[in-house]
Amino acid sequence: MLILETERLILRKFTLADAPFILELVNTPTWLQFIGDKGVRNLVDAENYLKNGSLKSYEENGFGFYLVGEKLTQKSIGMCGFIKREELENVDLGFAFLPDFIGKGFGHEIANATLEYGKDALKISRIIAIVDPRNIPSNALLQKLGFVFEKTIPFGEKKDLLNLYGI
Repeated sequence: MLILETERLILRKFTLADAPFILELVNTPTWLQFIGDKGVRNLVDAENYLKNGSLKSYEENGFGFYLVGEKLTQKSIGMCGFIKREELENVDLGFAFLPDFIGKGFGHEIANATLEYGKDALKISRIIAIVDPRNIPSNALLQKLGFVFEKTIPFGEKKDLLNLYGI
């Protein structure tokens, strides 16, 4: 199901057919470095990742992470969307892209449109984002989108310190 379109991109709900893409995305060096190893090693793992993540979130919250596709080539290039984490008070914007599609303005284009969708269609009043302080491009993108750094928080199993931004 199509969520929105921008000049170059589409945002749509994930389906189990996207498992091969998820397997590729969550095992890229930048994902592993800045987001973490999700233990997705094969297509069954990738399907379970989708079932227990985005697909479950669509049902429970009415939103989740969505697939980002390039209009021209129809290629799946990343994900962008919202997650409601138990540990955090507010809905969290997240995004990730295959390495070949980083630094080309796709992140800003789709995250900006996704933020508008969150505020206008989903009526989310406050959106946050958490990011590894070492991930310079993602920190810069959040600031470009209008997010303001609020604090550093311990997060996840290892209690890694992450930057928390709000908008």
